[in-house]
Amino acid sequence: QVQLVESGGGLVQAGGSLRLSCAASGRTFTINRMGWYRQAPGKLRELVAYITSDGSTNYADSGQGRFTISRDNAKNTVYLQMNSLKPEDTAVYYCAAQETGSSRYSYWGQGTQVTVSS
Repeated sequence: QVQLVESGGGLVQAGGSLRLSCAASGRTFTINRMGWYRQAPGKLRELVAYITSDGSTNYADSGQGRFTISRDNAKNTVYLQMNSLKPEDTAVYYCAAQETGSSRYSYWGQGTQVTVSS
């Protein structure tokens, strides 16, 4: 069992930055991939970025060059640094964890709201 808690969301102006955090607890040693997803009103949930236990990363085109995902295994925490934010980045951001050997994300956080004003 893994529990995920996101934090760091808020209201920023376009061009600003935010750093999201996701703290994992429980059986964290089973986690391989951790990802950030987002969902805007009326939109489907979409991948923002993910990172594996060995540090490999992947980014969606929407955040490429602006977002950076990182992981601190000692703190059981994953981060999403978001720079040059745009109004279209406005969404609820969710942290997710995929266990080793699993084909899907098994655990999700409660979400944190990010609002970018123009």
